[in-house]
Amino acid sequence: MTVHLNSQADLDDAVAALVRLDPRLAPVLEIAGPPTLRRRAPGFEGLAQIVCGQQLSVASASAIWGRLTGAFVPFHHDAVRRARTDRLGRLGLSAAKIQTLKGIARELVAGRLNLDVLAEEDADAAHATLTRLHGIGPWTADVYLLFCLGHGDAWPAGDVALQEAIKVGLGLAARPTEKQMAPLAEPWRPLRGAAAHLWWSYYHAIKKREGV
Repeated sequence: MTVHLNSQADLDDAVAALVRLDPRLAPVLEIAGPPTLRRRAPGFEGLAQIVCGQQLSVASASAIWGRLTGAFVPFHHDAVRRARTDRLGRLGLSAAKIQTLKGIARELVAGRLNLDVLAEEDADAAHATLTRLHGIGPWTADVYLLFCLGHGDAWPAGDVALQEAIKVGLGLAARPTEKQMAPLAEPWRPLRGAAAHLWWSYYHAIKKREGV
């Protein structure tokens, strides 16, 4: 069963179910408070925005994204596929990101990739589909599934904030590695995406307490 987080009510219900599933999360929720649903545009636009923001500050990513979407109205994958590489470079995209975006656009045009159906697939299968694309790593894939498609079981295991939150919230001796995050999240299937929202809220709450 695939759970969808399409509304705040969906997330609230999923978090309540998580706490029933794993009582260890009750004190986490008490400190974090109800997490707020975060969503972005789905499809090529959403994935392209995540790619543009890879390894950049929020300000730099926003500036490049603004130039890119301003240059292609409406913003469509075929326009990016047909665009000259030097034009994309002048908008601030690195050669690697241009290659990634053009590669995704080619897959979409050829019909070999359908970003929308991933919302209905098992999270691990959808993750594998995305990470097979050039330039799409595990974090980018999971962020797309979670924030653009509202996939209720997407699990960004490589996210440092999640790792730190789980270390503190579960009383672990050390911050879990990306590999260790998978078994830790097994009890939360098929609601790992909702668990991620909860743990991010917890992370912000404990950092606020620390004055960070």
